[in-house]
Amino acid sequence: MNTLEYIKKLTSIPSPTGYTEEIMEYIMNEIKGFGYSPFKTNKGGVIVTVRGKNDEKHRLVTAHLDTLGAMVRAIKSDGRVKMDLIGGFTYVSIEGENCIVHVSKNGKKVEGTILAHQTSVHVYRNAGTIERNQENMEIRLDEKVRTAEQTRALGIEVGDFISFDPRTIITENGFIKSRHLDDKISASIMLNLLKEYKEKGIELPYTTHFYFSNNEEIGYGGNSNISEKVVEYLAVDMGAMGDEQQTDEYTVSICVKDASGPYHYEFRQHLVNLANQNDIDYKLDIYPYYGSDASAAMRSGADVKHALIGAGVESSHSYERSHIDSINATEKLVYKYLLSNLVK
Repeated sequence: MNTLEYIKKLTSIPSPTGYTEEIMEYIMNEIKGFGYSPFKTNKGGVIVTVRGKNDEKHRLVTAHLDTLGAMVRAIKSDGRVKMDLIGGFTYVSIEGENCIVHVSKNGKKVEGTILAHQTSVHVYRNAGTIERNQENMEIRLDEKVRTAEQTRALGIEVGDFISFDPRTIITENGFIKSRHLDDKISASIMLNLLKEYKEKGIELPYTTHFYFSNNEEIGYGGNSNISEKVVEYLAVDMGAMGDEQQTDEYTVSICVKDASGPYHYEFRQHLVNLANQNDIDYKLDIYPYYGSDASAAMRSGADVKHALIGAGVESSHSYERSHIDSINATEKLVYKYLLSNLVK
């Protein structure tokens, strides 16, 4: 498989934060198939260590596999389901989306659609103006249920996880449209690089830990299991697009600052120099409402240089889009970085 094929595969596996066992098992098995020996952390993340020529100073590179999602908040008297959101997004961004309720009691997957209660314009005068919030949004289950008792008879209960249909599409001209490109693009890049190192017998200059985290969307992703030998920590996540942003869908975005503060200046400049030296198109940017695995590691007290790069993603935390040019630029920069010398 290549990076695009991994994106299609990873987006097809539901993994809202707190419900990531299936995707982490897939990652474990895939990495073992390459010939590595990954291990799973107590929190459920996956780490594989690639020994380099220098084993005294280490690097760590992360991507997260947990996504936005929801949980069953309540079961309404008419049998429909109220939600509680997981991660930072709005109800507007999921209105009309198909979803799956993952029933804890029996393992059943119950399909449904997320709608405002007052959706029908033939019945509700305020269908277009009603606020999209927890009170007014609900899941219409694709089951013959009319009462709360009938819904509970399916096994559905408060606390069951809800995943959203990713609707992954790759167009002929190189656009990738899908939910959860944040951060399954980056995880796909890391998988493809790990495979390439084995197939081509590439030895990295420094021992490097590849960390697939599973709690980033709620703020404490890759903040533990960091070896004391790690001196550089690179988070590979998405580049945020919007008004006054420099990031686009065709270059790699190098973050200079997010909501946690500035990233390490010398490390950032090292990445800029590598991009310039290797003809990698990039943009420097600030993400005002954003945090990464690297910023979570810094808050936890990790004594490392930290940096953040990623493919540009349009409409983040909604139905997202990127382009193969941005993905290729990001993968090339990660590749060149991991073969480079440490930051001075």
